[in-house]
This record gives sequence, C-alpha cells and structure tokens, in this order.
Amino acid sequence: MSTEENPAAAPRSLAEALRGRDDVSLAALLRSRPDLITPVPTDLTQLATRAGTRASVVRALEHLDRFTLQTAQALAVAPDPAAYDELLGLLAGDDGDPAVAAALPHALGVLREQALVWGPDDRLRLVRTARELLSPSPQHPSPTGLGPTVREATAGMSPGRIQEIVATAGLPSTHDPVSAVAALTGLFNDPERMSALLDQAPSESVEVLERLVWGPPYGQVTAEPAARLRWLLDRGLLLPTAPGTVVLPREVALRLRAGRAHRTTEPVPPPVEAATAHRPQVVDATAAGQAYTALATVEELLKDWHEGGPAVLRAGGLSVRDLKRTAVALDVTEPVAAFWVELAYAAGLLASDGEADERYAATPAYDEWLERPAGERWARLATAWLAATRTPGLVGERDAKDRTLSALGPGLDRSAAPEVRHRVLTLLAALPEGAAPAAESVLARLRWERPRGGARRRAAPAGARRAQGQPAEGTRGTAFRAGTGGHGAPGYPADGGRDTGGDGDDLRSRLARWTLAEAEMLGVTGRGALAAHGRALIGAPAPRRPKETEPTGPGDKLPVHHRPAPPPPALSPAEQAAAAAAAGRLLEPLLPEPLDHVLLQADLTAVAPGPLERPLADMLGVLADVESKGGATVYRFTPGSVRRALDAGQSAADLHAFLAARSRTPVPQPLAYLIDDVARRHGHLRVGAASAYVRCDDDAVLNEIMADKRADGLGLRRLAPTVLAARTDPAGLLEGLRAMGFAPAAESAEGDVLIARADARRTPPRTPPEPVPDGPPVPDDTLLAAAIRAVRAGDLAATAPRKPVGGDAAGAAPGELPRTTAADTLATLQAAVLTNDTLWIGYVNAEGAASQRVIAPIRVEGGFVTAYDHTADEVRTYPLHRITGVAELAE
Repeated sequence: MSTEENPAAAPRSLAEALRGRDDVSLAALLRSRPDLITPVPTDLTQLATRAGTRASVVRALEHLDRFTLQTAQALAVAPDPAAYDELLGLLAGDDGDPAVAAALPHALGVLREQALVWGPDDRLRLVRTARELLSPSPQHPSPTGLGPTVREATAGMSPGRIQEIVATAGLPSTHDPVSAVAALTGLFNDPERMSALLDQAPSESVEVLERLVWGPPYGQVTAEPAARLRWLLDRGLLLPTAPGTVVLPREVALRLRAGRAHRTTEPVPPPVEAATAHRPQVVDATAAGQAYTALATVEELLKDWHEGGPAVLRAGGLSVRDLKRTAVALDVTEPVAAFWVELAYAAGLLASDGEADERYAATPAYDEWLERPAGERWARLATAWLAATRTPGLVGERDAKDRTLSALGPGLDRSAAPEVRHRVLTLLAALPEGAAPAAESVLARLRWERPRGGARRRAAPAGARRAQGQPAEGTRGTAFRAGTGGHGAPGYPADGGRDTGGDGDDLRSRLARWTLAEAEMLGVTGRGALAAHGRALIGAPAPRRPKETEPTGPGDKLPVHHRPAPPPPALSPAEQAAAAAAAGRLLEPLLPEPLDHVLLQADLTAVAPGPLERPLADMLGVLADVESKGGATVYRFTPGSVRRALDAGQSAADLHAFLAARSRTPVPQPLAYLIDDVARRHGHLRVGAASAYVRCDDDAVLNEIMADKRADGLGLRRLAPTVLAARTDPAGLLEGLRAMGFAPAAESAEGDVLIARADARRTPPRTPPEPVPDGPPVPDDTLLAAAIRAVRAGDLAATAPRKPVGGDAAGAAPGELPRTTAADTLATLQAAVLTNDTLWIGYVNAEGAASQRVIAPIRVEGGFVTAYDHTADEVRTYPLHRITGVAELAE
C-alpha cells in the first residue's frame, strides 16, 4: 500500500525516511555526501541530524545542477509540506512546460537521494536547514526574487489595519486577524478574482507591480505615498514591513508571474557546441608537437637551474624578478613561465634544497625522469597536471590579505581545480572526434552544472528599490540598476597580461578557461580538440574514426549541437595509472625520433634538423650556445662555449673526435682552429685560493696581466716570477681574467685542475606536493558496506522495542543505556539462554566508550556471557561487569 493510500505510513521525520531506505539507497546518499560518513554515525538518527547541519547542507546545495537547485528553491517558497503538483506549478507555471515536467522527477529524485527532500509526493518536505538557506528574508532575498507570504508580512500589523485592507479589497469583514489574512491570501491565490482586482488598478499602480514582480520585492515609500502606491497599500497588494519599506507579497507576485517561481527555468543543460572540426590525424599530430615542446620546455627550465636555481623568498615562492628572468630564458610570457614552473613542481621534478641559503633545484627524480621514454615522461607531466590543486593562473594576483601570490608560493591551491579539469576534458571527449568546442558553450555548461554561489547566491536589498510617490521632477516609481560585467580574454594572454576571467568571483569559469589553454600547451588537445592520447588520459573510450568523406576542414561547422554524456565516475589511482600508461603508449609513435647527428657549417654554427639524442644534446649544450629554436635548432660555437667544454674535462682531441663522429658534414676548418686555439691557452694560467692566486710558467704572460689596466680591480701583486696573488675570490678572479681575454683554469689545493660539472646541483629526495582535497574523499564500496552495516546495527540497538525490567530500565529514554542491578542482569541473561530470546544491553568497553547492543545469549559462565551480537553480526563474549543493564525486546 502506498503512503498516499495510507497516510499513517508516511515518515514523520528525516530519520524515519532514512530508516525506510534500502542499503543501495543509503550507499547512494553516503557516496553523494561523503562528509556524512566522517566519522561513521552511530545510527540513522545521528545520520539524519548530521545531514541537516548547516555546513553539510550548504556543501550539498553547492553541488547541485541549476535545475535541481531551482527545484529546491521552489520548494523553499512552497507550502510546507507541498504536493508534487504544487511544485510542478511553481516550476512550469500556469501554462505548463513539457521540458520541466519531464525533468522534474529526476531533479526531485536527486534531492531525495541526497536527503535534502523527504516525504511522499503528496507531502514533500525540504529539510529545515535548506529551507532557512533558500527561503526569502529582508536580509537575504530569495534567488527566486519572491518575498514573504501575506501571513508573514502581516505578522506585526494591527488587527484594525488588516480589517481595513480586507474591506477595501472587497472582502467581507471577519472576527479575527487570522481569518482575515486567510481571506486575503485566498483572494490573491484565486486567478479570476485576482484578475478582476488588477483590472481596477490604475496603470501607474500596475507599473509599480511590474517593477517589483521579479525581485527584489522590497521598495521604499515616503510618509505620504503617492496615489498609485496608496491604491496598492490599501488593498494589500503592497504590505509595509518596516517604516518606509514595503514588500510585494509572495502570492501577488506568483499571480503576476503566471505561477512561476523563476523568471527562467532551465530544465535542460545547455549543449556544448562544436565550433570547428579537423581530421583526427591532424589533431593528434598537432597535440604531439605540443607535447614534445612541453617536454623540451621542462627540460630547458631544469637545465637552466642545474647549478642552483633562484632563491626561495622568505614567505616562500619565486620572486617577480626571477619569474621574469625564467620567462626570458624560456622565451615565453610570465604567466606561461609560471605554468611550466608549477607543472615541474607538481610532477616532483623541482623543489627547494632546504639549505640555509635556500634555492630551487632539480630533484633526483628528474634524473630518473630523463631516462624514461618520451611517452612516459609526458604521461607523468599530464597526470600531475590533471590531479594538481595548485593553480598557476592565480600567480600575480592578490590574496585576501592583499599579498601578491607568487609562483611556487603558498595560497595557490584551489581544491576545485582537478574536478574542473577532468570535467572540461570529459565534455571535450563527448564531442565527435576532431571537433573543437566553442569556449563559451563549455563555460555555460559548467555554470549550469554548478551554478555560482549555489547555496547563498544572494545580495543585500541594495538600498531597497525605491517606489516613492514624488512629483514628476523627482524620483518616479521604483528605480532599478542592472548589474554590469564583461568578459576578458580567455586563457594565458599572449602579451603577458593577467587573465581576469571575465566572470568576477566565478572561480570555476576561470579554471575552465585556464584548463583549455593549459591542455593545449601540454599537448592534451590539438587545435582545441581532444587528442587520442588525451582521451586515454581521462579513461574515455576511443570513438570511431570518421570517414574521409566527412567534414574535415578547419572551418567546417558541425550541423548539430552535441549533448555530452553524463560525467563518468572518477578513476581510482590504479585506473588512473593505467590510463596514463595507455596515453603515453598512444603518444610515443607520434613524437619525432631523436637524431644522432648535426650539420656543421662554416660560420661556426651547427644545425640540428630535429630533436637530438640525449648524450648528443647534452654534449652539444656544453660545447655550443643555442642561437635559435624552432623546427631546427641552431647552435653557435664561441671561445667561451669551447672553454666551457674544456672546463668540463674534455680535451681538444675529444672535441675533434666528437664533432667528426656526430656531423653529417665535414668539420669546418674555422671550427677546428677555434678549438685548437682555445685549448692551447686553456689551463696556461692556474687560479687558486690565497684569497686567490694566479700561477703561470711563462712570466711574460703574468707581466702582460700586471700591465693591463683592466686588472686594477683584481688587486694583483707578484709573489714570485711565476705567481700573482689577488684580493678577490677565485671565482671573481676567473671571471676577471676571462673578461681580459685569457683562458685560465681553476685548480684545487693539491694543484689539480678542477672540472666543472654543470649538472652537479640536486635537492635531497623530495615528494611532489599533495593536492588539497575538496572535502572528504568519496568512500569506496568496501567502506560503504561496512559503514551501512554499522549504522543499521546501531540503529537496531537504538530503536528496538524493549520491555522494562526494574525501575531504572522502565525510565530509560531512547538512546540511553539500560540500567539494571547485577542480579537482574544475570537472571535475565540466564533466562534468555534457556528461551532463546533476544535482549537489549548497554555495554562499556575497556576504553570507557558506551554502546547499545542487541544480542542473543548462548552461554553464561565464569563472569562472561557468550552471545550472537546482531549489531556486529558475529558471536562475541562480554564480561558481565561491563554490562550496564539489560531489557527484553518487545514482541
């Protein structure tokens, strides 16, 4: 029998409604609201109480889509309880809306599943906290724009004034204000009588109502209202709420709105529009090129910080000057440089060294990362980006304390970032393969799925709207001022400017814009469309490849708006690792094969026509300077670069052999002469610590140095025919002599030449930064099953009907432990063993924690009772002295 047929079967509270759910329904509730399971509640009454707390309800409301939230908002202004047809009328209006009627059962099901609404269809109740959050009040106008009911607005009005309003509205007088308010409410709820009343209204009065009908419903009046306002006040169409303030009653507004609680109801999510289409092969190739660039950029960044990167600010993070220097080194804008720095940090390739003079440097994990195949290296970067809560797009902005947010510094974590990134990529994956979306349609979809300020999207009355009767030259009627706002450029601006997001405080929209830009830079997308390895990264199935006859041009418009599928469940860590590995395998064949040769040219340059093998690239990076990048990298050999290779331990013969083996063209004579000339002078001078000294077997060279005016700042003096001492340190002496055109070499205290290693600086082992979770994690099936079992067991113990035993137990209130004497407890347990009865006991464990249990005693001996514990679903033994009392369960 349904609850409609048997009203007594309807739940009287949320706890009773939860008690009537099955395990599947309870699991859905705990999965959608994981904060309810932390910690596991003792019974369903505690679960219901926790589900009605303000923090939990606000969090649940903020995770509703727009139409489901509109349904909750409509329930907040509906009678309590409300029937299903009343709710449908508030959402669809008097004329009805088939789309609303089709979508309402699902929205109501979501609210019921999340325990925000309970009760049968004829008695729908919004939980009290949600009603308080969403119902209108003068301080917090309702998102519907509706005001208080007639009964609420007339609560402080004198009975005489209420009778005057009733009489002026054409209603018979009553004997008490309650019936008078009821009669006035009935008038406003009657479409025919309300239409007849409004037909009598002056046009100026109707204009005032039209200004207030969609909210805010409050206005201000003078002590002597104009005639058009007086006509409305006398008939209760406007009601005073405070001196000088009037409000449009809810019933009147709904009649003027044709029954609608919202001006625009959005039962269907806006589709994600596919703006352009490309051949999937073009998308994959473009994305692969971006992925290769991403790997090269991260390598270049960390190679630039090999000898110790920038210093760490006292408050943490990278200084503005160091970020600019990094951007120049990478040849990108500062926001893009911040993205690459944060990406390397999130992947665990970059960290601070923890020294007294703390600096950033590569971690040991970077060396391991370099040895992996390119596909695996990209997968690690992409996985770290997808899960990171740090948001590089915020770098350069200011926090709540007006402090500038710096790269690698605190304050950049936004817990919503991983969910938004994954959702954006999922929306792209739902489009046809090769289709690039219109960015605004993606943002519109995200705004529908998570309306901004879901629980409290309210503004102050904004100086309640004026509706005062003034002369024509004064303020006339009610004045409204519409909000303004513009949209900034999405993504990372090419000119290095900051992205305002164009959406004020709508963080999700800004995160979505950044996601689209970052996915393109990282190579997850190509030409705006999701690549095959990008689909694999989020675990999306590979779609069918389109035929060659289908639209493939970059400007082709897709004929229909594609509606994305529902979001898939989040991947487990093991599934995410498998998806990342699959993405790396898909990307690997698309990346260019590294070359083992270069092309030497007579102008002291070498051209690398593609990516180089790592040993070749590392050696060439020491021997030459990068002059230009692009499809082909150009290296230039200079005396300084050749000296750098000699400082690293190479000899002239080694360099000649290396170039001859790695060049597809003959080694040019100018390059051979350059190497020999630098090698001939390299190490001829020796610099050590005196503070510093210079020694040379050729005293003529030392005489030349002493005679050079550029050596005045070095503080040199002769100690011996072949030794000079200096006041500066060895590093400064080396730089000074090299600036003078010499090629000195540093030596140790034993007189050996020191070999400089460019990649010697590494931090101690570091772990990547942990993402900041967006609330408690979603429990897995095992935890859900155990939690539901524990909750039901505790509820069974708390609600099982029992017979009183003794005076103390007879007075035990629900939830309290039973209290019986030791003799009564022992006698009842022994009798239950003989009769196979089930008992309710109170038990205190060794830690002092009290609990209620339902047991079936099996054996009582030696001061212990062995029983089948229904709450734990197993046989247990309890000491008798820890049992507070016992009671028999009722039939």
